Amino acid sequence: MRRVQAYRFRIEPTPTQRRILVETAGCVRFIWNSALALQKQQLGRSGKVLSYAELCRELTEARGAEGLEFLAAAHSKPQQQVLKDLGRAFGDFFRGAKGFPRPKKKGRSRDSFRFPSYQGNVVIEGRRLKLPALGWTRFRKSREVEGIIKNATVSRRGEHWFVALQTEREVPDPVHPSASAVGIDMGVAKFAALSTGEVLKPLNSFRGLEKRLAHLQRGLKNKKKFSKNWKKQKAAIARTHIRIADARNDFLHKVSAAISKSHAMVYLEDLKVRNMSASAKGTVEQPGKNVRQKAGLNKSILDQGWYEFRRQLTYKEEWLGGEVRLVPPAYTSQLCSECGHVATESRLSQATFVCVACGSEQDADVNAARNIMGAGQALSVCGESA
Repeated sequence: MRRVQAYRFRIEPTPTQRRILVETAGCVRFIWNSALALQKQQLGRSGKVLSYAELCRELTEARGAEGLEFLAAAHSKPQQQVLKDLGRAFGDFFRGAKGFPRPKKKGRSRDSFRFPSYQGNVVIEGRRLKLPALGWTRFRKSREVEGIIKNATVSRRGEHWFVALQTEREVPDPVHPSASAVGIDMGVAKFAALSTGEVLKPLNSFRGLEKRLAHLQRGLKNKKKFSKNWKKQKAAIARTHIRIADARNDFLHKVSAAISKSHAMVYLEDLKVRNMSASAKGTVEQPGKNVRQKAGLNKSILDQGWYEFRRQLTYKEEWLGGEVRLVPPAYTSQLCSECGHVATESRLSQATFVCVACGSEQDADVNAARNIMGAGQALSVCGESA
């Protein structure tokens, strides 16, 4: 099978290289915004957008135009790649998968750009990395890179720059070491409950640093905008956000790796996280109810990272020869996994399930996980008719 894998490392650019990175990111952001404005005009006139080839012709003219000499001074490949990204963004919009592409704002959108790899323009020698326009730079090589490098994406997080190397290689078709299956119920009070009876506690990385983050954000409003102290406070806020994201990502990787190694088949609820975390404030004519409580629940839902967990678990199962299947979530919390009776009254509390028909008492989330597994196995055998 063909295995696509990314390796991410922190790079250590010199001051000159750092300036090149900032300028390249600025050019890419400018081209995205300019091309987006051009596509909006085209949509208004003809109802269609320009193709990638037509946008590249516009880019060639712009690189030679007076007043835009900074575009010609920067490397052309990241500028062409961002046009491809914009084309994919419009494709996702027309399919209904995502919203309309938005402009990128300096300081608010993460700076990133991509170099395609060809003719040895991306090379690794020891702890040095060669990138187009940048030359040789040192990087923190934490592991060996396997496969052929297809592209290199450079991005900035806070005060540091990183490179993600996407590789491809052929590997033998994997055979999973286990033959077991498991159902997983995702939650907030418990991060996950498994049909085996195991319960995983949530990390709640945002909740753990929420007060510190609020303190830093309150301090920002008392400082003069763009002053040195204001920039220091902004950097401290960015570091806190990165710390929260890194802790959550580390937790999700460890949990998904452990589950993927232990079970060849994993059944998950097909949760619509965007709908579940929608605001309850309503409108002026029809204001919502319990808005503050729903906002707190939304914050806890997003703090868990359910979609990222599903993404990580899916590709790790594929690499090991396993599979992840999604199950409709309807009635999984009201169904008794022992006798199959469905009743809302059986869910006595958030933690306890006592069947009103057979009297069996179980952990409510473990019961739901067993129902998810049963529904997944039924779908596997009978298809949608189950």
